[in-house]
Amino acid sequence: MSTTLHRPGFAVDPWDPGYAAAVGADAVGDLDGSSAELDLDVEIPAEEWAPVVPAATAAPPKALLVADGVRRIDARVWMDGPPGEPPVAGIAASYAAGIVRCVPGEAPAELVAIEVNRSLFSALPHVPDVRTPVAVYEAREGGDGSFDGLSLALQVRLTELEARLAVRYRAETGEEELLLVDGPLRTRLPSTVGFVKTHHKVYLPGAQAAVVAALRPGERTPVFLMGTNWRRHSWYLRLPVRSRAPWAGVARCEAGAELARSEVVALADAITLMLPSLAGIDYKDPRAPQNLVPIGGLEKLLRHRLGDPALLYRALCSAAARS
Repeated sequence: MSTTLHRPGFAVDPWDPGYAAAVGADAVGDLDGSSAELDLDVEIPAEEWAPVVPAATAAPPKALLVADGVRRIDARVWMDGPPGEPPVAGIAASYAAGIVRCVPGEAPAELVAIEVNRSLFSALPHVPDVRTPVAVYEAREGGDGSFDGLSLALQVRLTELEARLAVRYRAETGEEELLLVDGPLRTRLPSTVGFVKTHHKVYLPGAQAAVVAALRPGERTPVFLMGTNWRRHSWYLRLPVRSRAPWAGVARCEAGAELARSEVVALADAITLMLPSLAGIDYKDPRAPQNLVPIGGLEKLLRHRLGDPALLYRALCSAAARS
């Protein structure tokens, strides 16, 4: 009796292997470890889920604001604790945020806001600012004293900076243009969508997760409602991509839980129509297509604005020697 060997085909994930995969191998179709509460019937009954093509009446937004931020730890530091107690950990960090404005059919995107901050984070109150000849690090109390806690405090400040820039720009222009933030939706700003390009968990059950893998470029899943430590609407979409990997080019969007069904469906259609034109290009960006062109360009500019890390490190060492 002859035996036929199974010779499976394979697809290469388009992301550069130097980066984490766009979706973890243990996450695809797996709800283990996810405590998310799901309402899959927001737009279409769960049993009727299928890829969605934006409605013929839908249109991309007239303009899209894209916000992003970068962060860098310039030095880990140890500060004298209260008398009789051990030293306390801290981090000296630089972080920057910016906003670019994109108009369909017009290029390039326009930089409309940018700000660079430097802070010294520690769990100690009443710490003086660190002043060096090249930069001032503003002392901020935050974190639980661990480096993980300090890193989280830095991330919170960066998120607040992105939101502050968006509020300021909208106030100056008098327009509430749609805002896309890179990453989960951590702010309650109106007319704002979170853009998640890496997937540590797939929140959908098997039948609905299969719809994600079946998406073609320019299609999205139906909108659903999810809740972890906060509630928000969400949907997956696929950007233009050449790879056959099941989650290649897939991103997840988030919008406020307070939106009515008609509002969030219209928003999902508008974003699905807009983002393919902004998709990253594989030979230019190792995280294409999910790392959108405006995001990649803004990240590059912001990292440049953070300054020379070696120069800042030497300045911090000199300031420490004088303290």
